[in-house]
Amino acid sequence: MKVHPTSVLSSDVVLADGVEIGPYCNIQGRVFIGEGTYIEGHVTIGSRHGIVEIGKNNHISPGAVIGGPPQDISYKAEPTKLIIGDNNVIREFATLNIATSKGDGATVVGNNGYFMAYSHVGHDCKIGNNVVIANNSHFAGHCVVEDNVVVGGVCAFNQFCRIGKNAFVAGSSIVNKDILPFSRAQGNWALVRATNKMGLLRKGFAKEEVANIHKAIRIVIMGSSTLEEAYTRIDAECAPSENITYLVDFIKNSKRGIAIARGAGAAEE
Repeated sequence: MKVHPTSVLSSDVVLADGVEIGPYCNIQGRVFIGEGTYIEGHVTIGSRHGIVEIGKNNHISPGAVIGGPPQDISYKAEPTKLIIGDNNVIREFATLNIATSKGDGATVVGNNGYFMAYSHVGHDCKIGNNVVIANNSHFAGHCVVEDNVVVGGVCAFNQFCRIGKNAFVAGSSIVNKDILPFSRAQGNWALVRATNKMGLLRKGFAKEEVANIHKAIRIVIMGSSTLEEAYTRIDAECAPSENITYLVDFIKNSKRGIAIARGAGAAEE
């Protein structure tokens, strides 16, 4: 454990073995930092009322603000949480907020994430594993980002949006509805344009399963049939698989609606 003498830590901060804290950091309140985490200079962690739990082997860059109060006028200093997993990289001036008391009381970030400069994770968000968020992209409160999602730069996500696993959202998109898993989305407002074929192949999906997923996504985003009709076609035309079941369940469970424009120029890959 190594703490630079210019950094200020309150008495209730707990550091595990191997933590390194650089100069001019301010760490206050109920904060736990896991083994091997490296915090560079000028980082702010914690607040007067919240609880911050940071896992192992994270790297936090200068200017980041971790565990600040939620940007919600209804917040009344409840002891809510920010929980961060292991092996994340949080770059310069990124901000990750604790939760409000409106949900389960926790903002959660998984493992192996990469949060680029000036990115923002708002209160009550749930961020999965292996998520990459590029520079200056922002998530409003209560968003859900599932595993293996990649987000381009300068994107904005409305509150309560859900991004399905293995999706790619292109830069400068504004997202106000749920993004299908395994898809590529882009635009203002963002729409699912195609299957994230290359991303799936890079993640080790078999070519046959990528083709199967692609067929299902095309059934959903192309043409003028209803979603109920699309489910029937998927059941008849696509090979049964865990991924197809997940895709259909994702659509059925959407609360904000799916970001698709049926028959409105979706890409034909």
